[in-house]
Amino acid sequence: MIAENLAGFENLPQTIPHYCFEAFRRHNKGDALAFKVGDVWKYVAGTEAVERIKRIAMGLASLGVKAGDRIAIISENRPEWSFVDLAILSLRAVNVPIYTTQAVEQIRYILENSGARMLFVSGKKIWKHAENAIQSVEGLERLVFLDADGVPQENTRAITLADVESLGEDFTKSDSEVVENSLAQIATTDLATIIYTSGTTGEPKGVMLTHENFVSNIVAISKGLPIRPTDRSLAVLPLSHIFERTVFYVLCSNGVSIHYCASFDQLASHLQEVKPTIMTAVPRLFEQVYHKIVKKGKAAGGWKTKLFDWALEVGQEYWTAKDTHSSVSPALTAKHAIANRLVFSKWRAGVGGCLRFFVSGGAPLSKKLSYAFWAAGIPILQGYGMTEACITCANRPEDNKVGSIGKPFEGIEMKIAETDGEVLIRGKNVMQGYYNNPAATASALDRDGYYHTGDVGYVDEDGHFYITDRLKDLFKLSNGKYIAPLQIESLLKQSPLISQPVVVGSGRKQVGVLIVPDWDALKEEMASEGHDVKRSREELCDDAHFIKRVQSDAVTLTRELADYERIKRVYLLPREFSIDKGEMTPTLKIKRSVIDEKYSEAIDEICGSG
Repeated sequence: MIAENLAGFENLPQTIPHYCFEAFRRHNKGDALAFKVGDVWKYVAGTEAVERIKRIAMGLASLGVKAGDRIAIISENRPEWSFVDLAILSLRAVNVPIYTTQAVEQIRYILENSGARMLFVSGKKIWKHAENAIQSVEGLERLVFLDADGVPQENTRAITLADVESLGEDFTKSDSEVVENSLAQIATTDLATIIYTSGTTGEPKGVMLTHENFVSNIVAISKGLPIRPTDRSLAVLPLSHIFERTVFYVLCSNGVSIHYCASFDQLASHLQEVKPTIMTAVPRLFEQVYHKIVKKGKAAGGWKTKLFDWALEVGQEYWTAKDTHSSVSPALTAKHAIANRLVFSKWRAGVGGCLRFFVSGGAPLSKKLSYAFWAAGIPILQGYGMTEACITCANRPEDNKVGSIGKPFEGIEMKIAETDGEVLIRGKNVMQGYYNNPAATASALDRDGYYHTGDVGYVDEDGHFYITDRLKDLFKLSNGKYIAPLQIESLLKQSPLISQPVVVGSGRKQVGVLIVPDWDALKEEMASEGHDVKRSREELCDDAHFIKRVQSDAVTLTRELADYERIKRVYLLPREFSIDKGEMTPTLKIKRSVIDEKYSEAIDEICGSG
């Protein structure tokens, strides 16, 4: 089945545009791409997509874009993101994607460091956020706005995407072969993109990826996962991120109908309307969905809540047995069937009712949450990847181990370093290096071609890999014991009262955790117990009753850990960690060094001073 989807592709030049164009034409689906305008879904046919991409490419060519030029884009998910991306690649130019949430100074750095000649901007909202950074970059010759009403009147460098397409139509009349000639000249070794890693420390590093890096991933993933032309997908993770961008190329090449979701706020309604069959997501999404389901189940009251709690217990027992290959008794099978019909069927309906599997990446997902979704008939296949190596491995529907990141895809080597347990990767998927940064490249890629991920893990007897933490995130208590914070944080996120936990204690006497509560859930519960919740969050953070309630969950969830890993004290914070305050990266990873410095007094209070 998988081979059939890509049959004949091996005769194509191994480049991204060739794979996507061939798939658009071959399948020629009326809903190859879809997006929502107001209350109406709009559809783009495969052949129409190819025509628009080539028209944009011709327009860019008329503006002087040539092979090797760096063209940046900062936009939410929308079809134009993909049109512009493929148009840039068709001219042998280089796409430099920028996160819409990127800090202003980092936007300026990326534009200047990459030497971008042109920048595509979605519209007014992004322009307002990034205007100061963009205006100061002298090397930018042209700004192209995807939304016509987003063009600032006073900016002489600004035009619209419609203007580019119009230029493309005119240029085609005088030189219709520009794009075709360029497509014929693309080499697999040509640079396709420079993606700047968000980095928890220092300036972002520009990861250089070629057409071969991506195409090798398209082929390997297509062989490894059951992706069908009849599938529907919903793209909610940002296309500026390596995960969703690679997934787009994979799904496009396999003829999947791709629906764009511009923000998480639209996700619930889009799931109901699109009814996706396959989808990528991050653990944060599953945690939020799970807590909403649990909250609703607990609020039902009476026999409904008892039924809900019973179903959760049955689901955990059933999938624990399945995952550990223990025998599942006829009685447990019957109980699960009842829970499935009365409770879990509603979960499936909540994600559209047609989902065959999710692929999750970016961070660990706790076993409890994984078992709950699997029990509900919503398989979550955890995978693993990074900007420097695209998508490297994942569980398979027929070979899944909850808690693992699965096995490497075909052609990708993974191993564990003997010295420190670091995960190493080698294959055609691995980057060429960091742009204009030979020192960083030399430290990341060894002489044997292995990329050093910075992640610590192990591999089991069946070849499934596991990630335990980041090397640089591991810290030592004053008694010499090492703490792996990611694993503890994964457990803490099971609590519906905990929104953001950050485990701390480096150099201190004991481990502790800074917690941003789910304030709505916490207030609701405390109000039901008669506590005054009509105060500022700062006041509630100092209230012993609120601290004790959240601390109770933290203690309970970590009680199975080694004594030195267990959480004994927590410190509540009034507001979420943010990108704007420099506490998180655009991919929502915590900058632990910033947190340690900013909250040093709070950490001393709950962990001791060493």
